[in-house]
Amino acid sequence: MKKIPTGVSDLDAIIKGGVPAGSVVLLFTEIGAGGLEYVYTSSAKILKVKEEPRDISAVLGDVCRSSVLPEEIFYITFSRAKEDILDEISASFNQDYYDIIVNDLEFKDFSQEFFQRTMVPSGWSREPSSNDLFSDTSDSDLLEELVHFLDNNAEDNMVVIDSITDLLTNSSIDENKLVTIIKGMRRASKRWGGVVYLLLSKGIVEKSLEYQIIDSVDGVFSFQWSKTSRSSQRQRYLLVDKFMSVLPHLKREKIARFTAEVTDYQGYTVINYQKIR
Repeated sequence: MKKIPTGVSDLDAIIKGGVPAGSVVLLFTEIGAGGLEYVYTSSAKILKVKEEPRDISAVLGDVCRSSVLPEEIFYITFSRAKEDILDEISASFNQDYYDIIVNDLEFKDFSQEFFQRTMVPSGWSREPSSNDLFSDTSDSDLLEELVHFLDNNAEDNMVVIDSITDLLTNSSIDENKLVTIIKGMRRASKRWGGVVYLLLSKGIVEKSLEYQIIDSVDGVFSFQWSKTSRSSQRQRYLLVDKFMSVLPHLKREKIARFTAEVTDYQGYTVINYQKIR
């Protein structure tokens, strides 16, 4: 089975080189618990190895020497500007991370389609070249544009969709239609042979809708904060809630969850893991 590295070396070591090629993976994250840091880290490390293939062991670990690297990495955004994302990365990580992302990560901004037919002025979501009071009222359909983009760009690539939360909270988007598209995305991904990451914030939409989305993807990485108050420092955790080809490795090692941290030098990293008692 072809594997695509996650970029988190200790996780890749346990799941034997990464996630299966052709997967749609939900990054189900509590606010600030690590979902965004995970995709920034994964993108930066994979792009760095693509520039310097001889560094694969140092950057991704020996287990990833037989893994498949995506040809390109696309970052899809609906409500956040590319410049804001880059500023966030610059403030959070070292210069090497920023440089590799600003030079090699491909951004696709759907903000014009996202904000159309809303009260948001068009100048807020694109270059301030228009004097229109309200956003574009064209008939372009955001979900259709997204499907078209994926069909043309997802093959053999890594795609980050930031975020499904934006789509589910946009009143002009039918949530049932979105769930159906995710189901179709899961089917098409086997032909694409890359990996698609979907970011979803916990607790924003109803539980029943969360469960529908979880049921529609191949795997779920859950990012959580510690629920205890015994420590003066908040602790991040990563759990693999669903992944048929990944969970057996965790069960064999009796791993319940991974303890993680975010540093400016290493990005999102696993520092320990807790075993099933």
